[in-house]
Amino acid sequence: MSWGLIREMGHVAIQTTDIEASIADATGLLGLRVTEQAGREVYLAAAAVHHELVYVESDTNGIHALGLVARDGDALKEIRRRVEAENLPVISDKPLGGVQDGFSFIGPEGWVFDIYTDPQPHRPGALSFGPDRYGHVNLHPRNVRGMMEFLARVLDFRLSDVIGDDFAYFMRCNADHHGIALIQGRGTFHHHAWQTQSIADLGKLGDRLNRVGRELIWGPVRHGAGHNIAAYYVETSGAVVELYTDLEQVYDDTRPPVKWGAEENWWNMWGSYRPEEFRTFGIPPVSNRR
Repeated sequence: MSWGLIREMGHVAIQTTDIEASIADATGLLGLRVTEQAGREVYLAAAAVHHELVYVESDTNGIHALGLVARDGDALKEIRRRVEAENLPVISDKPLGGVQDGFSFIGPEGWVFDIYTDPQPHRPGALSFGPDRYGHVNLHPRNVRGMMEFLARVLDFRLSDVIGDDFAYFMRCNADHHGIALIQGRGTFHHHAWQTQSIADLGKLGDRLNRVGRELIWGPVRHGAGHNIAAYYVETSGAVVELYTDLEQVYDDTRPPVKWGAEENWWNMWGSYRPEEFRTFGIPPVSNRR
């Protein structure tokens, strides 16, 4: 269900200096499957699509692009018109593989967006322990209000929750409570998030991390904003990965945003503890497409 120009979150593409370790994290810890390897790009997915996560071999760690699926061809044209009206640089008429039609542009603070229609389906192999699908991302822009206004004005995202006075915004493109969460920060990408069926899957993630000498950096917790139960770890690139379940669904597009005080306990309904270092993790955008 979507009301705007974007139908769903498409993918996150990450440049990594150790692509083999990144693939091992995504397949052995998170439970994704590799769908294609093409040159220095590796495509992975949980759902029955060509890709939801892309690793690009590079000499730096950073975000290569954020992929969004347009509602249809008319929506793609309207987004292109809005992008050009704002004089945002269009850098490609051919996004990453496995899509029918689209383009890429550089948005505020150097974030690259791949906008496209009709992601290529991909028949999954045998079921594994992995998540159902890619769900959302969390960004820490320097100008959090400016990024919120850009997402609403150009890409038609809606506000679900507002935290404090220009501290954080949770934004949706369909019934999922948020596809993009914005928290005031250092201009970095914090985490990519994946939906699973049960809180038990979060415990099993912790067990897999423990077996290889890694650990959860936070969770499981029950968020107030979004209501989801979540657990987090750091992948090889330096980005954080979230596994979550029970995300709030917003079926009334006219629902006003829920407002929280910045110091109100919107981050964990089960307790007030939040690791001080949690928000220090993350990687920057890389707009030169190495």
